[in-house]
Amino acid sequence: MTVLATLVIALREGLEAVLIVSIIAAFLRKNKQPLAPMWWGVTAAVILSLLVGILLSLTERALPQAQQEAMEAVIGAIAVVFVSTMIIWMQQHAPQLRHQLENEASLALSRSSRWALPMMAFLAVLKEGFETSVFMLATFSAAQSAIGATAGAVIGLLLALFIGWGIYRGGVRLNLGRFFKITGLFLVFVAAGLVVSALRSAHEAGWLLIGQQRLLDLHGLLPAGSVRAALISGVLGIPSDPRWAEVIGWVGYLGIFALLLAWPERYKPTPQLQYRFYQAISLLLLVGAIICAKSLTPPSFTLSQQLPLVTQQDAKQQAVGELVRSADGIELTLTGKPTQFIPLPPTEDSALAEETSVPLKGQWQDAPATLTLDHVMALYHGRVPPGLHPQQHPGPYQSHWQLSCQLVVTMQHGQLIAAQAIAHSLVTLSGSGLQSPRLLSVSLPSAATGCPWQTSPAWQQQTAQALADYQDTLTLYDFLQHRLPIVLIVISLGALVLSVRNKKKCSSLPQK
Repeated sequence: MTVLATLVIALREGLEAVLIVSIIAAFLRKNKQPLAPMWWGVTAAVILSLLVGILLSLTERALPQAQQEAMEAVIGAIAVVFVSTMIIWMQQHAPQLRHQLENEASLALSRSSRWALPMMAFLAVLKEGFETSVFMLATFSAAQSAIGATAGAVIGLLLALFIGWGIYRGGVRLNLGRFFKITGLFLVFVAAGLVVSALRSAHEAGWLLIGQQRLLDLHGLLPAGSVRAALISGVLGIPSDPRWAEVIGWVGYLGIFALLLAWPERYKPTPQLQYRFYQAISLLLLVGAIICAKSLTPPSFTLSQQLPLVTQQDAKQQAVGELVRSADGIELTLTGKPTQFIPLPPTEDSALAEETSVPLKGQWQDAPATLTLDHVMALYHGRVPPGLHPQQHPGPYQSHWQLSCQLVVTMQHGQLIAAQAIAHSLVTLSGSGLQSPRLLSVSLPSAATGCPWQTSPAWQQQTAQALADYQDTLTLYDFLQHRLPIVLIVISLGALVLSVRNKKKCSSLPQK
């Protein structure tokens, strides 16, 4: 169904250009004027339009992935604006298109301007060609099949040329008002699909991070390769995993255009009322952008400063104390041991998790001064350590102990979110025929070193959820303060342009 979308776009855009050219050609032929300058202008406009499309495509392909998505989002937004303005303009002017063009052509000839009519054809074709390039590039980016999209575009342009030639020769009578109304309704849905595509590209480019929760799972309704998937995804632009932001954009666009197209002609506001309306909308949007940019305060992130500590023994968790954050460090309290203050270096309020390691000395009150070979093997995972030979060094050995814990503290957004203590137990053996001391890393019970331990899994799960909620809030704040004001300012400028245009209409109307 992508074929149908590109076919209608190419047919409509091509027919607009062909209609203008055929009307100008018929007028020139009627007034016995040469057609060659007009065809030179048309040819130049077609070449420039092709160059614009090729340049945009090559530029997009040369960019990194994230920037490609950003460019697709921008092109999609421009295409939506072009489609929207085209539908509205042709809805209003299609029935009088021939009459308007002939009046403008007569005026150009009366001024004896040799290049006026060729330039009119050149600009008309260039405008439609540029719009078609943008439409096609945006549609191709969202298309499931590039071959089908290309075929639809070629067929649409050929049909436009055929109809235009028939109008020029006088053999084809076309109700332009009805034609553009029917194709306009279809293109409204195509443009709504481009809105969804542009919003998804904006998300993949990192511009739109809110409203990305999946609303529905339509994979069962839209199996890949099915006719339903081609119709709903290819024409209506609804993906199989629509998200909140995309659904809001799709429904909002259709709702606005349904209101515009169905608005009764007798209730159409006067140019003066439209001028005031657009002026008020522009001012309100500008004020809203300033409020969003200046008055919003960033969200705060706080966690409980008391972290429960547990140790894992025989697949069971046992509480062993708590860790309390203070102004310049942490206070470690283990069961049966006095509270120990541990200073921490200052850390930045970073959005990324930062780890800080602090060594803690351990003491083993009942550490044995001598060890037998069996004791050594029990401490060394039941094996004989490298460098010890039972026949040459049968033991006992003199032992010197170095016990410590490596405390790893994780900070994020200025908050203490996790802590873990890892035991480091070293013993130096000497005597029993050893020519030099042997340093071994051994495993000792937690009572000897005071570790290992860590923050409880329940605390870590609670912290992870709090971080996720804060990140969602921070993303919304960033959108409201930085990205939404830009969107509001752009729409405000558009409303201001419409206001100025309607003001000119008011000044051109005869005074009562």
